Amino acid sequence: MWIPTRDGTRLSAAIHWPTGFRAGEATYPALIEYHPYRKDDKSAARAADHDYFAQHGFVSVRLDVRGTGSSEGVNTDEYMAVETTDGYDAVEWLASQSWSNGNVGMFGSSYGGFTSYQVAMLRPPHLRAIVPIYATDDRYTDDCHYKGGALKGYYDVGTYGTMMVALNGLPPGPHARGAGWEQAWLDRIEANQPYVPNWLRNQSDSEYWRQGSLRGNYESIEAATFIIGGWQDGYPNPPLRSYAHLRCQKKVLVGPWNHARPAVAIPGPRIDYLHEMRRWFDLHLKDHDDGISAEPPVTVYLQDFDLPDPSRTETAGQWISYSHWPAPNQALSSWNIGPSGISQEAAEVGELTLSHDPTSGLAGGLWSGGLPFGLPGDQRSEDSSSLVFVSEPLNGEMRIVGNPTCTLTLSSTMTVASVVAKLSDVAPDGQAALITRGVFNLTRRNGLGASEPMDPDHRYDVQIELDATAWRVQSGHRIRLALSTADFPNSWPSPETGELTFFFDSATPAAVTLPITPGDSTSSVEFRDAPVLARAGFDPAKDEWSYEIDTYSGDICWTIGRSAISTSAEGTETASSDHLELSVSRSNPAIARAHGTHRTTVREAEDTFETHVEQSIESDERNFNWTAILNVTRNGELVAERKWKDSFLRELM
Repeated sequence: MWIPTRDGTRLSAAIHWPTGFRAGEATYPALIEYHPYRKDDKSAARAADHDYFAQHGFVSVRLDVRGTGSSEGVNTDEYMAVETTDGYDAVEWLASQSWSNGNVGMFGSSYGGFTSYQVAMLRPPHLRAIVPIYATDDRYTDDCHYKGGALKGYYDVGTYGTMMVALNGLPPGPHARGAGWEQAWLDRIEANQPYVPNWLRNQSDSEYWRQGSLRGNYESIEAATFIIGGWQDGYPNPPLRSYAHLRCQKKVLVGPWNHARPAVAIPGPRIDYLHEMRRWFDLHLKDHDDGISAEPPVTVYLQDFDLPDPSRTETAGQWISYSHWPAPNQALSSWNIGPSGISQEAAEVGELTLSHDPTSGLAGGLWSGGLPFGLPGDQRSEDSSSLVFVSEPLNGEMRIVGNPTCTLTLSSTMTVASVVAKLSDVAPDGQAALITRGVFNLTRRNGLGASEPMDPDHRYDVQIELDATAWRVQSGHRIRLALSTADFPNSWPSPETGELTFFFDSATPAAVTLPITPGDSTSSVEFRDAPVLARAGFDPAKDEWSYEIDTYSGDICWTIGRSAISTSAEGTETASSDHLELSVSRSNPAIARAHGTHRTTVREAEDTFETHVEQSIESDERNFNWTAILNVTRNGELVAERKWKDSFLRELM
């Protein structure tokens, strides 16, 4: 079906009609999943999510963003303002149909969660409820491009940014190919613009990032909002933060998951999240309450220590619930940092110096935004490149729920430097499991919207916010803080060699502040197990995650790769693969290179279309140098080739 927008551009929609649907006999609410990832190529399993809602009395709609998939128009960046108004138009158009009961909901994971927020901010009159999953409220502080004012490392070139160049070079699906479709396809290829330059032009927080960001405008959302997040997801901060600030009817659920649907994500336990979503939509779109309105609105998974194995698929712990957030009776516990460790005793006097190692961070796992692997390993392997502070064994358990903070006094011999704080749970045998981390580009110390070089003759007081978490440190375990200068490969290494010096005294105390919640909270909510356990975990036969170190120079080259094949409900087979190499010089950290490739092959009954993209960022002392090449073929014959090249000044990055 085509859905019109206010400027005449048509959006391509796939409609899943309710079981027993007959026009004119009943009315139904509609649900929309709205993203640029080519709905017509999606696997039958993903279409089955919409079948589920159709079987439960909803008109469920898969909708391609303008200029992507089978929708008309041109796409040149993520979250364009016009695509948000398109979403508004789609909501109102669906609500006006004869089969509609006038109530519309939106949902989606990642991009589809972003668009749920963004469209809801415009307040379409008939948008009653949304379920954003693994989405952010702030595109600068908590997305895949920047973290703590530092440029992300592998992700934009290695997966998403390169993948979108390839997807936007493919033709519309067969149902959308009217007269002249080949020329329209060539015109779209010619207009195809990679997203990465937009992100490199905006290295500080700015109006560019405010477009599409909910933070600071929470009151704009009136639709009932059920937020779903994951502690191992790339977006651990927005769920509780957004919930705390929203003024609409609201609910939040945060599991232990990475960036995959809660029915298949790692680590488990996995749940039937479609059932939980349906209950929310039943309440707000059908006025049917099965008891969900009486349940505690805040539920999180309290993680326990597990052996820090990157290939594990489960996490020990329990569900806990709260009547509101911040949690009732939450207290802030301050732990002083000194040269010999961390404790709740008086601050210890002294100073410690740390040399910049741009390769530090390899055991920290991967920023999760689509890879089926990437859990952290044993943090002890980072000791040689970190300052480590460990407590005495705890006399009782401690529940950390929320965002820890780390306050430091430091100086730098480098004009550009970052500090990384990692909090870990240390078992009696010494194994250290990562609880949470924080990354901060010190040149953004006066605000993320501006940058100022470090003065070697000056001491700075800085505070680092660590990612939100829910973690129980058991009695007899110890807490550990590790400070380093890099989070490789998740963040791009800062460019200079030199040292950070940390100062500890009573006048300028260094401390870790932990949000502690009472230990008597247990969940009254029980979740259904996931109906089918799809692929969960690290599959060495298909996926690659490795690194090589030059023994002589210490330089490192880190590699990831993934591939997948799926078949749509209409029989289209889509094969895709990503490969990235990210390297950095230990002796000259300004020299770093990320080279990513993506290939998508779409096999239909009569045609095979393929796009192949290579994209690179190479840095030196002054610039990020960027290149991209797109090749498009049809049945093995070259259809088009595009090349791009640009250079961007490093803004104290």
